[in-house]
Formats: sequence, C-alpha cells, structure tokens
Amino acid sequence: MDIRQLRYFIAIAETGSVSAAALRLNIAQPSLSQHLVNMEQDLQVQLVVRSPRGSTLTAEGELLLRHAKEICEAMSRCVTELRETGQHVAGKVHFGMPPSVSMVMSVPLSETVRLELPQVRLRVSEAMSGFIKSWIEDETVEIGFLYDLKDISRLHATHVLNEQLYFFSAPDAWPLDTPPGAAVPLKALEQLDLILPGEPHGLRRIVEEAAAQSGVSLNVVTELDAMTQIKELVARGSGFSIFAPAACHDYVQEGKLLKSPIVDPTISRPVYLVKNPLRTQTRASAAIEKMTLKVAAEMVGRGIWEGELVWTPE
Repeated sequence: MDIRQLRYFIAIAETGSVSAAALRLNIAQPSLSQHLVNMEQDLQVQLVVRSPRGSTLTAEGELLLRHAKEICEAMSRCVTELRETGQHVAGKVHFGMPPSVSMVMSVPLSETVRLELPQVRLRVSEAMSGFIKSWIEDETVEIGFLYDLKDISRLHATHVLNEQLYFFSAPDAWPLDTPPGAAVPLKALEQLDLILPGEPHGLRRIVEEAAAQSGVSLNVVTELDAMTQIKELVARGSGFSIFAPAACHDYVQEGKLLKSPIVDPTISRPVYLVKNPLRTQTRASAAIEKMTLKVAAEMVGRGIWEGELVWTPE
C-alpha cells in the first residue's frame, strides 16, 4: 500500500462512491475499483460496503481513513518544508506577538519583510502571551515573543531586551505631586483607581509580585484583558494603569497619555524571541527570525521600543 492508494481511498470516502471518486481523480472507474480491492486483500479486511446508493465505510474503513489523512497531511507538510528549506527564501511564516510588542514591531517588521523578502508571506497573530506560548508548543506558529519562560525549558529563546514598567494617566487627570516623567514610587500608586489586565495575564502577575514584595496594596477597580480598551479608559480619565512604554507609544505620541517610570522598586520584565526546536525551521522562518532581531534593535535604538537591549548583532 502506497501514498497514492491512500489518496484514492480518501477520495472514495469523501465522495461516497467509487464513480464520483474516479471523476474527482480523473482516472477510470474500473482501475479505481481494482485499487480498492487490492487494498482490502492486502489488509485482509473489508473497507467499504458497496450498494446501488454508493459506498459506506466499515469500522475498519473509518480507522484507515483517519490514519490515511494523517499520513497524507504529514507527507504534504514534508514536501512543503523540503521546498522551503531549498535555495530560495520563500514561503509562509506565522508569528505570534503580544499586543504591546505588536504595537511597535508588527508594522516595521511587515514593511521590512515586504521589501527585503518579497517571496515570504508573513502572518502576525496578536494574542496574550499565554496563548502564544501554547501556539509555539503545538507548532501553530513558527516564532513568537514571550515575557516568561516558566515551564518551557525545551523551547529555544533569545533574550532580546528588558522593559521597565511605567505609570500612565490622562493629561487632565494627573494625580501625583511629582510631575509627569519624574520617577514615581510604587507606594504612591496605592490609593489610585487602577485598570489592569486580569490575574492570569503576565503583566498583572509581575505588578502584583512587586507590590507584595514591597508591602503595597494596589487598588485595582477594573480588570480588562484588552490593551486598547485599557488605554482608552485611562485616556478618558476613568482610571490609571501600568504598562510597558511600548504598549502606549501611540497614545503618548498623540498626547492622550502621560507617563512616569515606577521606582522603589523598579519593575521590569524580559522580552524573549522564542521558537520550538522540534519544528523544522525553514529558510523563510530563519530569515524572519534574523530580521526580527535587527528590527527590534533598530526600534530600541530609535527610542520607539523603550528598554535595555540585551541581544547584540553578531
């Protein structure tokens, strides 16, 4: 039994008859019928119950169909990966980015890929880092940004930079005695109405851990797992928030938000570029990884992505 016979069997199962499958495959019906007979003889089981109304799979046929689809899909992936690891840099690359990273990276990276790698099709999916971690592990995406490497020791990570967290407020609602831009002790935020992501979110966990270690009790009045909505609420004066500067770069540039670095303690988080070593890396994916690091370094150098760059070009 070979891959061709498995594809013939899948066609019979999906169309519901040998004659319909023969039309789809553009082969003679008697020839297709003989292939089916040969498969049943080789396997010593009946795969299909034939009737004037068509063909119905037996239990054994259903089992073969499931495995046949997996084998054919694996073969298709193998051929695609072999072609994409060839001499030309071409193919699709699926990239996972948390919203704050996407804010500063998705547009410049997409433009750079379009100009320098015209045969590569980049797809960026934005989601919370927990989802991106799962996508990397199950190979849904080839590459992604993460803030936390807990429980992912088998993944390959490049430490790109460290981001310090800042306090954000609407210009007409600045609540502190210190002017915007000046360092703000975490203790000074204790009585303010904060809008933060829910507790499963990595940012919330980092902030809560810093507060607990400093004996600070934060007043979180609203939880939203949506960065854009949090920024909009803060810009409307409905509360205050804590973010990495990259997340609010657009609102700060437009004058909708003011910011100050948080100290006592300084709260920072690492940013990693992560991939799954179990997934074969295509030339396109390798090129995107290399390009991402260079674009990230450029964004940090220009002050668009505020942080301390850890990765250095080779």
